[in-house]
Amino acid sequence: MASAIARGLIASGEGKPTEMACLGGGGNSAPRLAEETGMRLAQEIDDLLAEADVLVLACKPQQFKLLDPRLGDLTRGKLVLSVLAGFTTERLAAFFRQARGVVAVMPNTPTQVRAGVTAWTARADLPEADAALVQRIFGCLGAVLRVEENLMNTVSAVSGSGPGFFFEVVAALEAAAEAAGLSGEQARLLARQTFIGSAKLLEQTGESPETLRNAVTSPNGSTYAGLQVFERRKLRETWKEVLAASVARSVELGKM
Repeated sequence: MASAIARGLIASGEGKPTEMACLGGGGNSAPRLAEETGMRLAQEIDDLLAEADVLVLACKPQQFKLLDPRLGDLTRGKLVLSVLAGFTTERLAAFFRQARGVVAVMPNTPTQVRAGVTAWTARADLPEADAALVQRIFGCLGAVLRVEENLMNTVSAVSGSGPGFFFEVVAALEAAAEAAGLSGEQARLLARQTFIGSAKLLEQTGESPETLRNAVTSPNGSTYAGLQVFERRKLRETWKEVLAASVARSVELGKM
């Protein structure tokens, strides 16, 4: 996610590589990001934050307890944007006790192609200038939505995890198309372009998905036959289960 945000900021022109730095936890993700984008690779936390105004915290929730405790003081007067699923602003503020503001942010991976959606929440005392800064940073990466904090775990399931669910659906259609006799190349082209085109149609017409679904569904036709399978398999109930499982896991991660 850190890579997606950084790449999106650079692509939009909102962020300049020479004004951005990254620091990893020992793997090769940070060095690779620095090499591919031109960002500076910091060697230590002190080096990372020396001239920074905003810190984007994008480690895994399980790694939170391993963070350098000096961060609480090193972020004095800085704005902290956390993308850790399930973490409340209260818990974050207790750790980043000297920060001027703490924001819980949930972007998604399409931010790297500036087609993402980001939801965020903060305490009421967040300075207006910082709220505007959050909107500006993520606004150049796609849609931005400020929500109540009690909705953030649901947001994580819908839009944060949503791309993963979408890609699985695309992969499933491709596999089904191959099983029905198409070549792999044919299946990929037909499935992917169908989803891409359908999404554009949904966006540009402003119609409800049900209206567009009905427009392609003739009474007792082939689309209707396929939709009946969804009905028998209780597709909408399945999606509720998918989101419920994702929300529950987000809550668990926030307690780690």
